[in-house]
Amino acid sequence: MDANLVRRVAFAVVAIPLALIVIWYGGLPLVCLLALAGALGTGELFGLAERQGVKPARVLGVVAAAAVAPLTYAAIVGGSREQVHDLWPFAAAVWLILVLTWALAARPSGDRPIEAVAVTVLAVAYCGGLPAFLIAIRHGHHPVRSWAGAWLVFYPLVVTWVCDTAAMFGGRVMGGPKLAPQVSPGKTRSGSVAGVLGGLAVAPLFAAVIFPRVGVTVGLGSLLVIAAVLGVVGQVGDLAESLFKREAAVKDSSHLIPGHGGVLDRLDSLYFVVPVAAALYRFFGAI
Repeated sequence: MDANLVRRVAFAVVAIPLALIVIWYGGLPLVCLLALAGALGTGELFGLAERQGVKPARVLGVVAAAAVAPLTYAAIVGGSREQVHDLWPFAAAVWLILVLTWALAARPSGDRPIEAVAVTVLAVAYCGGLPAFLIAIRHGHHPVRSWAGAWLVFYPLVVTWVCDTAAMFGGRVMGGPKLAPQVSPGKTRSGSVAGVLGGLAVAPLFAAVIFPRVGVTVGLGSLLVIAAVLGVVGQVGDLAESLFKREAAVKDSSHLIPGHGGVLDRLDSLYFVVPVAAALYRFFGAI
């Protein structure tokens, strides 16, 4: 067996059950996991920018990205949630002023200050802000150690995993025109369609078996709509991260995860899927 595949399988055997346990428990362990992922992903995106000669505010960016998940958790379940809701716009404004002040002091006009500030803000929003919507899904109406809250998170994750797998095998079997040849030459339109269809196949299982057993009331029609939308936006998220790597001329965002690349490589689809799933859950009354 290929050594890289062995590393991928070994990592998945350990990481997936651990992630599922953390999602089931929720609360501070989940917040810490998201904060760590936000900080690591931000560091990787900064690394891609630095390969192009752009030097973002590493400390301000990484700290802010790690802080998004705890602040989101406090806003949703904290005892003083009203105060957090009132204060977060001011905190965001102060942070942005700090970044601009840093650029004024540390990045002269010849050192591309606009790009440095833009990458810093993008990384925090992309790597810290988008995944934090998972807390809204998990704890919108459910406490720690809740199967209902956990399965609400698992549904978009499973749809994404099945979509990715179906797209990979569908593209290999059917081939055909490329989906985005300038960004990701290996992806095909047939694989993309197969991925969406694979994601749709998850909906009946959750509607008939899983959600009723944990007390989640979301109809099959709603779950089909959610799966279809997530199947599309997940692939867009994958391509968006590939675009960053294409510009930086690298295959992986880092070598942090054996056989898998970096945090950006593992979460590329989920950066788009998680907030869209939260919005659709809210629209259909699930959270």
